[in-house]
Amino acid sequence: MPDPGLSAYLGLPGWLLLWILAAVAFSLFGRRVVHIVRVLRRARPENRWEQIPRRLWHALTNVFGQKRLLEEPAIGVAHLLIFWAFVFFATSFFWNLLRGLFPFLPVPYADEVTWMALPMEVLGVLALVALLVAAARRYVFTPPSLERTRDATIVLCLIGLLLVTFLGGQGSRAMSGEHAGAWSPAGARLGRAFSGLGIEPASAAALYLGMWWAHMATVLGFLAYLPYSKHAHLLFAPFGVLFTSLRPGGMAPESEGAARLEDFTWRQLFNALSCAECGRCDRACPVHASGFALSPKELVHHFKELVAGALAVSAPAKPALPGSDPGGDAREKASFVGDVVRREEVWACTTCMACMARCPVFNEHIPLIIEMRRHFVSRGDMEVGVKDVLVNLGRYGNSFGKSARARAGWTAGLDFPIKDARKEPVEWLWIVGDYASYDPRVQGVTRAAARVFQRAGLDFGILYEGEQNAGNDARRLGEEGLFGLLREKNLKSLEKARFEKIVTTDPHTYHVVKHEYGGGNGSRELRGAEVLHVAEVLDLLLRSGRLSVESPVDATVTYHDPCYLGRYNGVYEPPRRVLRALGMRLVEMGRNRDEAYCCGAGGGRIWMEDVPGIRERPAENRIREAAGLRGVSTLVVSCPKDLVMFQDALKTTQLEGSLVVKDLVELVESAGAPVVRSDSYVHA
Repeated sequence: MPDPGLSAYLGLPGWLLLWILAAVAFSLFGRRVVHIVRVLRRARPENRWEQIPRRLWHALTNVFGQKRLLEEPAIGVAHLLIFWAFVFFATSFFWNLLRGLFPFLPVPYADEVTWMALPMEVLGVLALVALLVAAARRYVFTPPSLERTRDATIVLCLIGLLLVTFLGGQGSRAMSGEHAGAWSPAGARLGRAFSGLGIEPASAAALYLGMWWAHMATVLGFLAYLPYSKHAHLLFAPFGVLFTSLRPGGMAPESEGAARLEDFTWRQLFNALSCAECGRCDRACPVHASGFALSPKELVHHFKELVAGALAVSAPAKPALPGSDPGGDAREKASFVGDVVRREEVWACTTCMACMARCPVFNEHIPLIIEMRRHFVSRGDMEVGVKDVLVNLGRYGNSFGKSARARAGWTAGLDFPIKDARKEPVEWLWIVGDYASYDPRVQGVTRAAARVFQRAGLDFGILYEGEQNAGNDARRLGEEGLFGLLREKNLKSLEKARFEKIVTTDPHTYHVVKHEYGGGNGSRELRGAEVLHVAEVLDLLLRSGRLSVESPVDATVTYHDPCYLGRYNGVYEPPRRVLRALGMRLVEMGRNRDEAYCCGAGGGRIWMEDVPGIRERPAENRIREAAGLRGVSTLVVSCPKDLVMFQDALKTTQLEGSLVVKDLVELVESAGAPVVRSDSYVHA
């Protein structure tokens, strides 16, 4: 085959023509990347350089292994094939580019090397099939929130052309007899097909040169086009995965809120560059499904427009906002948060993290939302009910607006005293939480937990009036200052207490105490104490034999995974082990574990009014799902807010006769007995 770099075209040597094309493509590519870096440098700094080995492993498994995408096997396998074809073809492209630019180098072209050409042929064919699957999914069997955009069409066509031109070149080589069929299976078949179409072997050289140049021009065009398109995620997503938050829940760094481009961190803006617009976040979002204003995908799209607007402005001082005139007064007056991203979008979120758990590029929607909530809170722009709750939290230390002395009022129904951990040492410090302490609907469960602990011989105590609301929901509402105040008060009480471990009733409390109370507090940290949720403690007590199952519960139940216990902290198996130990038949809902549907209470939504016009509340959707399971009589929960939300939803859906909602603790108490070691369970 003739050397493409040494062949002449219109009087120009091939290597010179390739230099011209490459210079244009790389100039366009580099210009855009430099502008993007400048925009990101205008944002607030954020450290994402810690724990590099862990980050690299995370990137390897999720970029090269496509771990999260493979959770949806059909499209995941298709994407995996396209990705690895892309890796091989990118390697081949740079190899061939270097060889073409410097034709006198003593190395062959990549497609002349059998160990390189063979996997490229195999992957090329598989990637073409995967590409057809992806095209059918986008244009024929289109799932909700997946749009048919011009950009997507261009990218699919470019990938297809890239694959076809490579395989065509291999076919022309085979037709000329250069490749052995065993090392070029696709090329050999295409060569025979070309011969069958009447193409003479003498024409193979011209066909090869045409395919080679078409392939190189396609890749160079792709390179120049990509950073300007909405599919720039092909370039930026791997870096988004690498620089994802390693903290559970990934709280935004402390700030006074964000309303303009410069107020956000560079990583928050990077979400816009990484987004693939696949719509998985929308399909997972409970409030979007219920008809609220929030669309996680559209939210990130707003940021794409913000970054794109900034890129379009020559003057670096101010970003151009979508719909504004870069040269006019609109840029000075418009506010991105409030005018483009509407307040009802920001306040709709339950912070359940379903969007982030499904995002294949690990975009961080919730930190963005909390950042914008901080802006609204700083302006007092929130519902009256939310304002009242925040006042209660600041004044009384609880969301109910009741005296701190009444916090331990639930203990009045017990026939044994509970230790004050500030006055005598305990093994387990129990942080009870607001709803478990004050809400009459939950106090019975709290007393049941105390009786179970007592029966198991647990050495436990509480903080009485020394306990304040843990501050998780205040922080998710955007009241960072109030969260800091509540945390400091609780840390002072913890400093007075003597304990070895902490148990919490509420998953929201569990998360914030476990992950957001340490660091920066010196001697007032948790002193390395292990923090467990009550479901984990019950599991430990049963497995150790400190609790036994005297009266197995003959019931068929389903279990709801709380967002802050499951998605945020990965606690899925302990409550299920407890249910099986009680003798219950567990039937899983279709959406379980990390796909569990939110009850709608998180992020302060439990204190907000319902939005007119929604289709149904998230809790109602979940109740219908549980009630639709054949033979299931009980929905089991392990969160006080879940208990409240689902009991209300039972009434509004008129399904009270079909299903009952029970807390895990209640079931353990009903099946329990005095301490009798159960070796069969311990060794199960």
